[in-house]
Amino acid sequence: MIRSPRLWLHRRRYPERYAQLEILLRNQALNREQLLQRQRADFDAMLAFAAANVPYYRDRLGTNPGVIPILEKDAVRERLDDLLARDADPARVKLGHTGGSTGKPLAFWYDETKHELMRAGMMRGFMMSGWLPGQKVLNFWGARQDVAAGGVFGSNWSDLIAAEKTIGATEFGAAKLREWARCIQRYQPVLLYGYASAMSELARFIVAEGMRMPSSLIGVYSTAEVLTDTQRQVMQQAFGCKVFNQYGCREVPNIAWECRHGNMHVFADLVVLESIRVEADQQLLVTSLTNRLMPFIRYRLGDSGRLLEGECACGSALPMMEMGLCRHNDLIRTRAGNSLHPGFFNHLLDGQASIRQFQWIQRELDRIELNLVASAPLSAAALSGLNEQIRLKMADEVTLEVNYVADIPRTVSGKQRFVIGMG
Repeated sequence: MIRSPRLWLHRRRYPERYAQLEILLRNQALNREQLLQRQRADFDAMLAFAAANVPYYRDRLGTNPGVIPILEKDAVRERLDDLLARDADPARVKLGHTGGSTGKPLAFWYDETKHELMRAGMMRGFMMSGWLPGQKVLNFWGARQDVAAGGVFGSNWSDLIAAEKTIGATEFGAAKLREWARCIQRYQPVLLYGYASAMSELARFIVAEGMRMPSSLIGVYSTAEVLTDTQRQVMQQAFGCKVFNQYGCREVPNIAWECRHGNMHVFADLVVLESIRVEADQQLLVTSLTNRLMPFIRYRLGDSGRLLEGECACGSALPMMEMGLCRHNDLIRTRAGNSLHPGFFNHLLDGQASIRQFQWIQRELDRIELNLVASAPLSAAALSGLNEQIRLKMADEVTLEVNYVADIPRTVSGKQRFVIGMG
């Protein structure tokens, strides 16, 4: 770690965070067999605790012994109070909220212990890039509740001793992007952390303007959205360093982080991650191994991905996974009653260099709207090709309406949705 008075003060301010970090770092010394053995024991202990202490699980686990049900988001919305452990201290419990990427906001219970473990997990994830505690991090964050005073990245007096600064990246145009780029040049951080869409837009601006980024940068972390190959490439070009992907959610943070060898590692000492087949998709379920305040057991995330076999060249015993192209996006329905994965639409515009942002919206079964932020319109040939691919995939005549817009609105949490179905 970086030895400095500022880091010493930060450790004094957040002793639980650094104590948790030490535990997480020791867990990395376990081999795969030891890690998975501990994971199984922690899962069994969480299951037993939930059955005995959480009304929702007491009801669900008692009706069909031996079967562990999937926790759906609708159940979290409808039975929020029943998911709180009965011995929870009302004075310590807080109510958090997701940003509602799919148009359905979700609330959850948390306390300071969960918050500090989340931040410790983030620190361990950052260390996979070569970052050390005490080195500067610049966050570009869109969730308003997080950048407000008291939020995850909110401004308070402790910012004076933390090597961390946060920019509220909810709305931006050319002037704002220039301001952000200048901030990076002045602050000279070691890492950048933020939404893929915001970071890639900033990267495109930096490349177009020929601005030079500081040599202090060793990594850019993308989170909360799908990270496409095109976004990764433009970010690496602009910032002159490696781009890393990170996966988690507010309810269950720190699920997986990318290492310097380009593999996503599941934090198996914090979660159990499953991949189950649903129609033609591999959907992810997660179990938190640490949150006894509000247990999330086999929680359906709404994201796609799969677990990978083998060992990583980085030497980590943490298992690997890969993300699919669906994170809180919607399925597109056909008149025949079939569902199309959003990944099909995400790839339709590959190679169209003039496009900066896109969003597909299904208005009716036979009508799809495509909103584009682009430097030039699509050619007649490109439009014809899009129509033909959609018609063949949906096995029906579909009207495609293309709109060229100045901006595509984000969700209240600042995220960009690529595909919006009919619900």
